[in-house]
Amino acid sequence: MKIITAEFLKSAVTLKDCPRDNRPEIAFAGRSNTGKSTLLNVLLNRKGLAKTSKKPGKTQMLNYFDINAKYYFVDLPGYGYANVPLALKETWGRAITDYLGQRKTLKLVAHLMDIRHAPSDNDHELLDLLAETQVPTLLVATKVDKVGTKQREEALATIRDELGLDEEALIVPFSAITKEGLRDLWNIIDDCLRS
Repeated sequence: MKIITAEFLKSAVTLKDCPRDNRPEIAFAGRSNTGKSTLLNVLLNRKGLAKTSKKPGKTQMLNYFDINAKYYFVDLPGYGYANVPLALKETWGRAITDYLGQRKTLKLVAHLMDIRHAPSDNDHELLDLLAETQVPTLLVATKVDKVGTKQREEALATIRDELGLDEEALIVPFSAITKEGLRDLWNIIDDCLRS
């Protein structure tokens, strides 16, 4: 896809705050600090469009980005170890669950996992929810530039094993630094938006 325009549209706290124009949506989900916002910036070739931080928990709402005035990319709040009040974490959880379970325009969820860490209980819960709601899901192993070749193969095997996936299950290795995986991600996103 050629990116002509990409701009932040709005933040939504609940489903009623989400756009109502029925455009297709691609969502990006995962633990805090796995690189969701960074991946969005790389995909869109727009530095700083999605706000990033070294401190977990920067994204606190469903952040909508208008792509070519045709689609939305949605940056979801991270889960896990973000240092935020429990009440806010619970609000995030409800917002994400409602969004993933009820959003009819959702075409794909890219579930990001830092390749350096085994899947967490929250990763399992998210995948269970996505399977239950039958939302197409793409697993993306981020930060692959931070591990060597042997570590990478072991980490991908661990992810497959922990999640009960077979050898053929697609996990896209991605690096925001080297751009590895960028073309594969775009090919999959394009296919989902065309279907």
